[in-house]
Amino acid sequence: MKVLVIGGGGREHALAWRLAASNSVTQLHCAPGNPGSAQLATCHQTSDYVHLAQSLHIDLTVVGPEVPLVAGIVDQFRTQGLHIVGPNAANAALEGSKIYSKRFMQKLGIPTARFQTVDTPEQARAAFPHFHFPLVLKTDGLAAGKGVIIAQNHAEAEEALTQLTCPLVLEEFLVGEEVSFIALCDGKTAVALEPSQDHKRIFDNDEGPNTGGMGAFSDSRILNQTQRSSILETVILPVVRATQFTGFLYAGIMMTADGPRVLEFNVRLGDPETQPLMMRLDCDWAEALLASARGALTPDLLRWNPKPATCVVLASEGYPGPVIANRLITGLELPTNCQVFHAGTRQTDAGIVTDGGRVLGITALGDTLQASIQNTYAGVSHIHFEGMQYRKDIGARGLRTLK
Repeated sequence: MKVLVIGGGGREHALAWRLAASNSVTQLHCAPGNPGSAQLATCHQTSDYVHLAQSLHIDLTVVGPEVPLVAGIVDQFRTQGLHIVGPNAANAALEGSKIYSKRFMQKLGIPTARFQTVDTPEQARAAFPHFHFPLVLKTDGLAAGKGVIIAQNHAEAEEALTQLTCPLVLEEFLVGEEVSFIALCDGKTAVALEPSQDHKRIFDNDEGPNTGGMGAFSDSRILNQTQRSSILETVILPVVRATQFTGFLYAGIMMTADGPRVLEFNVRLGDPETQPLMMRLDCDWAEALLASARGALTPDLLRWNPKPATCVVLASEGYPGPVIANRLITGLELPTNCQVFHAGTRQTDAGIVTDGGRVLGITALGDTLQASIQNTYAGVSHIHFEGMQYRKDIGARGLRTLK
């Protein structure tokens, strides 16, 4: 089949990399893609995705980023009778609006943190006494993973009000282990992907501001079978049944002493969680995705390598604030047990240069989680660009908590 991947980040490069290994894929296209995916696929610089899919006679389109999903790309494709993986615009509001999402969870009885919505800073200040600190403040709309601030005290909450755009969700702070639980859905049912864990803060030991994600690991031991079944039954399937949800439903879960609680819903694969997940996937990915787009998904279509995988993100100087671009990247030829997934890069006559906040995602499997971490950081050691920053402790939490 001919497959089109929409997006140009690390998640989309990882998707293209896995799809390129699918026996059923005869042609692979990306729009816009990046220098990494250009080694695997034909890249197209256009935002008219429907016309592109029609002109190339694409059999299946996979959408990576949230912005086109919220804008209604799935509705546009389906109107033209084109197969596409993703939710319609109405269901994409689960990510597009945190206020809508929280009220939706409340309506369906999906377990989540206690919250209050506010329209102005004054309303927020009036609500502060109703919560204990730390307090979570979330902007309502899309914010590229950076619209959340955890305020440790009243002064930090006041500072957050100067950084976030109203309306806001104020939410109780939950304690536990955070898990990325992603399911592929076809409108009637859902099949869970392997569990993973993201690392949001910019600095080691989960310090500093939130980012789009500085690394992730996937290890089957993150959740046992009872926990997986519980999340599927109490979180994912209620959404599918209520909305006929299609595509990827991502539940950010906090495993609390009282059971799983949903921190947020996303309506696409996570980034950087996709990178280790694609390393572990061991099946014809295109066939599974086409089955989900046709409403014919079955659990046997997804198979996994039991080995854990780890991804470390290499970011530009200044990230998650304004970054310095156009730094030449060297050392991209890594050992065969490592994959380089491009995120914010650009091809020039001088070579590949940095072109964004998160630049590369170095990813590797290992016989154990420890081995996958070591393999990944061995790959990181080969790469250099001026101002390169990365966390040194990706996966360390898993080494402490997984038995």
